[in-house]
Amino acid sequence: MLYSVLENLLLRAEVSELVRLLARGGVALLTALAFALVFGKWFIYFQKSKRIFERSEKGDSKLLDTLHKKKESTPTMGGVIFLGAAFFSMMIWGDLTQRFIWILALAGILLAVLGFCDDFIKLRYPDRKGISARSKFLCQILIGLGFGLYLYLDPLSPSKPHSLFIPFSGGVTIGLGVLFIGLCCLVVTSSSNAVNLTDGLDGLAMGCSVIAATPLAVLALIQGTESFSQHFSLIHVQGASELAIFLLSLIGGGLGFLWFNCHPAKVFMGDTGALPLGGLLGIVAVLLKQELCFFILGGVFVAEALSVLLQVGSFKLRGKRIFLIAPLHHHFQFKGWAETQVTVRFWLAALFLSAVSLASLAIV
Repeated sequence: MLYSVLENLLLRAEVSELVRLLARGGVALLTALAFALVFGKWFIYFQKSKRIFERSEKGDSKLLDTLHKKKESTPTMGGVIFLGAAFFSMMIWGDLTQRFIWILALAGILLAVLGFCDDFIKLRYPDRKGISARSKFLCQILIGLGFGLYLYLDPLSPSKPHSLFIPFSGGVTIGLGVLFIGLCCLVVTSSSNAVNLTDGLDGLAMGCSVIAATPLAVLALIQGTESFSQHFSLIHVQGASELAIFLLSLIGGGLGFLWFNCHPAKVFMGDTGALPLGGLLGIVAVLLKQELCFFILGGVFVAEALSVLLQVGSFKLRGKRIFLIAPLHHHFQFKGWAETQVTVRFWLAALFLSAVSLASLAIV
């Protein structure tokens, strides 16, 4: 009897804490949204005054250059809008004693600097396509390895360190040992590149990122509370609730950016935004030990990246192309779909995959 009373009191306390977290997360989202809307308007004006415009002609396809000709006077490097909004809100409403915040801040800054250098070279030297693909990939690998090594030496979940959680399994995990470092590197590098590849149409990458961040925020709220984690057969990660606050801040900043980035876009995120956006989502997935679930809810990004790999591999091995052009969203453009059709339909696919990922919570 006494045990039952104590259990009920504990559950009520955790529910109350969850409500407080949701309230703090909601305010964080609104703060980031307001920051992005105000700062974004000024940033676009500044970029236009300095004539810092996206290069519409990529040289990969004449048809693609023709389709995107109208985008030639659109400012770029808009990633600073939603990144600035997210971290500004996080500094106000986040718990700065939690190491999650500093892990995300460091990784976000490193990837943003890498993306900025790439964008700067493209703008400064019109005959170059930015940092070489090999150099960019090497930098991403080093960032991913550094992140993985840190988590290997100082795991976030001592009860199940260096493990891979299997969704739809009722809580099954697989121990990876030192291979966990490679998994971290793979997730961070691939997600960063996949979002960058998706960033080719107005609102596409950001819309899909906001959708993907939402189920991650739900998982973070659940895994930050021990009793809820046990109920849903998830790995409890101490302090994971702060990841939900960060994700809600990122969603708010992303929605503010999407206000300017929706068709016809007034600003593009550039590599300054795309590389850290994908990398941060991947890092959150690793911190929550939801790498495989992230593969599902980020299925649009996976499809975009796979389309490029298959296209390149097929052309080198067989001399034939599988798609009219890669990444995948441009393939549908070449098939006659309007840009808004491609974007909205990819958003719907992202919504479906996010719902599928959350359905894993029903299997306990």
